[in-house]
Amino acid sequence: MKELPSLKQLEYFLALAETGSFKAAAEQCGISQPSLSVQLANLEKRLARRLVERSRSGVILTPAGREAQDRARSIVEAAHGLVNHFATPLEGLSGSIRFGASGTLGPYLLPHVIARLHALHPDLSLFIREAPPYELAKGLATGDFDMILVQLPVRGDFRAIRLFREPLKLVVARDHPFVAQESVSRADLKDATLLALGPAYSLRQQVEELAETLGARLRSDYEGTSLDAVRLMAGMGMGLAFLPALYVRSEIGASDKDVAVVPLEGPRVLRSVGLVTRAGSMDDPSLRIARLIQTVVRDVFSGELIIESAS
Repeated sequence: MKELPSLKQLEYFLALAETGSFKAAAEQCGISQPSLSVQLANLEKRLARRLVERSRSGVILTPAGREAQDRARSIVEAAHGLVNHFATPLEGLSGSIRFGASGTLGPYLLPHVIARLHALHPDLSLFIREAPPYELAKGLATGDFDMILVQLPVRGDFRAIRLFREPLKLVVARDHPFVAQESVSRADLKDATLLALGPAYSLRQQVEELAETLGARLRSDYEGTSLDAVRLMAGMGMGLAFLPALYVRSEIGASDKDVAVVPLEGPRVLRSVGLVTRAGSMDDPSLRIARLIQTVVRDVFSGELIIESAS
């Protein structure tokens, strides 16, 4: 394959064509006249065309030189445009990002994040799609997503930026005996029936491990396809549910007719949430978006969520 001209050679040639003088072009480019002559000769050799003619009055472009000038200008402008496009994120995020979010997180957190993100970075387009964590991780690995917001950990060759820990609240039917108690001990949950999402969700595994620790039973004949489904089953007395605090804050009020949130004694049950990208991703805006999410958490959900070090 024939060696291509360098951008420097094209820039030197354009300076020569615009100034009409080797001396002026060399000064403009910050090089010596002999160096400029060598680079021009190399360019002419690569193109196999004579581009300029020397005269007493200066430099005259040949017909090939005039055509080369137009093409070289387009190439150099395109190269500068490419650099400028990717330099803009240093000041503000731009372009588009394919963003995946778990259905147990996105609807309750992202509306606050998107408003802040758009105000700060109006040139950024965030294409959001919700899916179970397994599908999100698979899509991230194949390039369908640039980053995903999920419960940690996520298996794969990924880089996880830890954002916050979210409490899981104990939710029971409004007519359950626990509602009359000031608090529920962990011993009270022995032999209780716990409801959970399907196996595609990380939250399912956490509730399964919690059931084993508490001596409770995980209901497997009915698996929720969404947090709303789990809540409805809890409201019908089919079992108890551990639901994320963001969901509870958004969807379950103190006067809810179907379910109630009851305090659980002992250490809080927490899940870790993070922003995940491919391990080999370079120069992406994930860290800036992670920090923005944490700012939103601090401003909107102070005291409800525990911010972690973004690492």
